[in-house]
Amino acid sequence: MASYTVNPAAVERARALIDARQYVLDSDWGAVQPHADAGNTFLKRHSWADYGAWHLGLTEGASEETKARYAFVYGDFRRVHRTGLIACVYRASEWRHKDVELAAHDLLQRLDAQAGIS
Repeated sequence: MASYTVNPAAVERARALIDARQYVLDSDWGAVQPHADAGNTFLKRHSWADYGAWHLGLTEGASEETKARYAFVYGDFRRVHRTGLIACVYRASEWRHKDVELAAHDLLQRLDAQAGIS
């Protein structure tokens, strides 16, 4: 099983987007999460650093500037999705990636507070 560390750039990007109210509260994450083609399109116009900032996890041992390096996407390359954060919490918890789980959980709490969800 792969090991992951928390991507600080992604946490900062997500916080900034949440604070700017750039989020979606209700979405079908299975339908809106970016798939390979969306990632390729994004990378044609943006840097690997920009791409990575949409992923809460960094795969340990994976080469830089490869898609394998990044895991736990939380948004659609424009906005944070609440369901994306929930998926990150769930998947990280399921596979016992505690640091990523807690980072996603903290972001989810921040989003809920910003959106007035109690």
